[in-house]
Amino acid sequence: MIDAPVAVKLAGIWKRFPGVIANSDINLDVRRGSVHAIVGENGAGKSTLMKILYGMQKPDEGTIAINGNEVIFHSPSDAIDAGIGMVHQHFMLADNLTVLENIILGSEPTKRGVINQQTALTRLTQLAQQYGLDVPFNSFVSELGVGARQRIEILKVLYRGASILILDEPTAVLVPHEVDELFSALSDLKAEGITILFISHKLDEVLAIADEISVIRAGSTVATVDPRTQKVSADDLAEMMVGSELPTPETRGSTVTDEVIIDVRNLSVLTAAGKPLVDDVSFKIHAGEILGIAGVEGNGQAEIVDALMGIIKSSGVLIYNGGDISKWSTRKRREQGFGFIPEDRMRQGLLLEAPLWENKMLGHQTLKPNSNGFLLTPADAKNDTARIIDEYDVRTPSIDVFASALSGGNQQKLIVGREMSSDPKFLLAAHPTRGVDVGAQSAIWDHLRKARESGLAVLLISADLDELIGLSDTIKVLLRGKFVADANPVTVTPQELGTAMTGVKKSDGIEAAS
Repeated sequence: MIDAPVAVKLAGIWKRFPGVIANSDINLDVRRGSVHAIVGENGAGKSTLMKILYGMQKPDEGTIAINGNEVIFHSPSDAIDAGIGMVHQHFMLADNLTVLENIILGSEPTKRGVINQQTALTRLTQLAQQYGLDVPFNSFVSELGVGARQRIEILKVLYRGASILILDEPTAVLVPHEVDELFSALSDLKAEGITILFISHKLDEVLAIADEISVIRAGSTVATVDPRTQKVSADDLAEMMVGSELPTPETRGSTVTDEVIIDVRNLSVLTAAGKPLVDDVSFKIHAGEILGIAGVEGNGQAEIVDALMGIIKSSGVLIYNGGDISKWSTRKRREQGFGFIPEDRMRQGLLLEAPLWENKMLGHQTLKPNSNGFLLTPADAKNDTARIIDEYDVRTPSIDVFASALSGGNQQKLIVGREMSSDPKFLLAAHPTRGVDVGAQSAIWDHLRKARESGLAVLLISADLDELIGLSDTIKVLLRGKFVADANPVTVTPQELGTAMTGVKKSDGIEAAS
């Protein structure tokens, strides 16, 4: 592999934005038919670099060469024409279209002016078999889980002729067996000469799949290592990235009290057609307790969170601090101590085209320091935003920049800081460390631990099973809207938990749901 020709060469790449240098003399050689991982802190410049390679942004200085030919990309269309495809962390699929329709959208084969789906289906069936990317082409995307959606995104770029794939946080939402399936598919792609750029914060997975690993720090490449010939560990990579060892979420020593903060009774959420998304679930969370819910995405976790926040219609009874709040509005729940870290920060957590200090007020506009009870108090809100930026290490030149200017990890740190700073009594935390680097991950875990010790009740949803096991006092397994098993976080392994999430629950750490 080390002698393979260079498929992607980035030389002297600089990219500047007002008040910040995103890329500073980046140099990167990616060999054909290899998996080349890129790791670094949030705000280190990884996303900007990939956007430059995919034609979404133009470098201020430097050159790009694809298979030995220097290129200038004016748009993603130019990059696609050069054989580059990108699978974004947030999938770009239309739920109301079939898998086939999603894949060929914008590149439909025609015959005498009529779309010829059979031609596309024949080609896609061949691609799916060749690379082990099995998907149901005639199913609607809305019916599929996250693993299948990711395979669809990969097929989309392969269908368009990509020989170079950029995968942005591809395992962020996958459970262990889905990660295994993805890595098997990547091995097949690599064997066929496909070049893969793999962006991830999960360093153990990076070491398992990558042929070479480049570390970016503060906008510059600081090292490229070959894990097959060089002795390098996840802690070594973390040290290169952030100057500290790889953190662990391990939380032991119970802080659970007898005080019940949340008592959920017979919660159900139905589709418009009457299909249960959440099917008669009940649970309690005590002060000082973190209840983790494990499940493959799409099995009702998001609906439980939205129902508890009052965002969607549900049935059942919700008791909070001893009183029935089932009829309360989302605003009242917020005002009475509900914190909310949403699953989709762009859709539910931020106003992307608003400055950071306004985003800090979002959901808390009626509370101090954002309001005096009658009027907004922007000066106090700005001061508190500056405090959050400092305390949670949000990388930004100013509180006045738009949220859209931040990297995904820094957006997440702002949201976590906002919610934890509101002194919540009950926190709904959906994937609180998704897309953040190891340093920020450790800081967020510390904040959750401290809040738990002071009596916070937490409902934790996470696709990171190590995080779920390490932080939770109790774990319940959700499958098709029902609790099917309980897991003991002291004894259960991520592999056992992942197996239980598919409906199998035979292990020492797993028992039938109570």
